[in-house]
Amino acid sequence: MGKSNRSNSKNRKATDTVAWIVVASVLVTVLTGNSIAQNNADRDFDHRVWGSLLHSHVKVFDRGSSTRVDYQGMLTDRGVLQSYLQELAAVTRERFNGWTRDARLAFLINAYNAWTVELILTEYPELDSIKDLGFLFRSPWSRRFVPLFGEEVSLDTIEHEMIRGPDGYGEPRIHFAVNCASIGCPALRPEAFTAVRLEQQLEEATRLFLADRKRNRLDGDTLRVSRIFDWYEEDFEIGWRGTWSVAQFLSRYPAALQLPDAVVAALLQSRFRVRYLDYDWGLNDLSRDR
Repeated sequence: MGKSNRSNSKNRKATDTVAWIVVASVLVTVLTGNSIAQNNADRDFDHRVWGSLLHSHVKVFDRGSSTRVDYQGMLTDRGVLQSYLQELAAVTRERFNGWTRDARLAFLINAYNAWTVELILTEYPELDSIKDLGFLFRSPWSRRFVPLFGEEVSLDTIEHEMIRGPDGYGEPRIHFAVNCASIGCPALRPEAFTAVRLEQQLEEATRLFLADRKRNRLDGDTLRVSRIFDWYEEDFEIGWRGTWSVAQFLSRYPAALQLPDAVVAALLQSRFRVRYLDYDWGLNDLSRDR
C-alpha cells in the first residue's frame, strides 16, 4: 500500500506539473498575442513624421481649445511633409483593409489633415482663407489632387465617402478631428492620431472644441453652437452611444459646455433651443492676429 500511494503521489505531481505547464503556455500565448496585437497596431502605419511636424508647428491656445499653425515653419519643412504624403500614397487598399478599424480611421484623419496643410502651402502666404484656393464652380475640397489607394481623390472624397459614407465609421466626433485650416474649425491637434489612442484623442478633441466659448456657448435660454452641428446634423442623429439628435449629443458634454442640470435634462428631451453661430473661414495662421 505504501508503494502504491507513493506511485499515485508521483502521478498526481506529474499531472499537476503538466497542468501548470499548460496554464503557463496559455498565459504566454495570451500575453504574447496582446503584445503582438499592440505592436501590429503601432505598425499599421507610422505617423511619427506627421506627429513631429505638428508638434513643431502647431501652437496651442486657451488650454487646447484652439490652435494656430505656423505655416511658415511648415513651408520650411515642406520636404519632410511631402515625404510623409508619399508614404501615405504608397499604401495599397489591400494593406489598408487589413488594419484594425481604429488604424484605418486614424490613417484617413491624418491623411485629410496633412493634405489640407499641403494645399495651403501651395499658395502660402498669398491667401487669407482656404476658400481662396477654389475655382469657379469648384471648391478647394472637391479638387482631385490627393493620390490615395491608386487614384486621385479629393478632400471631400476622404471625408464624405471614406469616413462619413454609407460604409464609413458611424463616428460623429470625426468633425472635431478633421481640420479645414480655418479659425472656425476645431483645432488641429499638435499630434498625429494613432490607432492605440484614437478613442482618447477623439473624445478629448470633442471636449476641447465644445469648451471654446467663441464657438459654443450658453446664452440665456439658447445654446449657441458651431455651424458644424447644422451642416452635419445627420451625423448626430444615427444613435451614436444612444444620442439621436444634436441636442442629445451636446447633453453628453455638460462640463465642457458648462451646462446646468436643467439645461442638460431639456437637451436630453430635445426641448432646449439650439442655434448656430457664424463660421470664421479665416486662415488659422499663427502669424495673424488672434
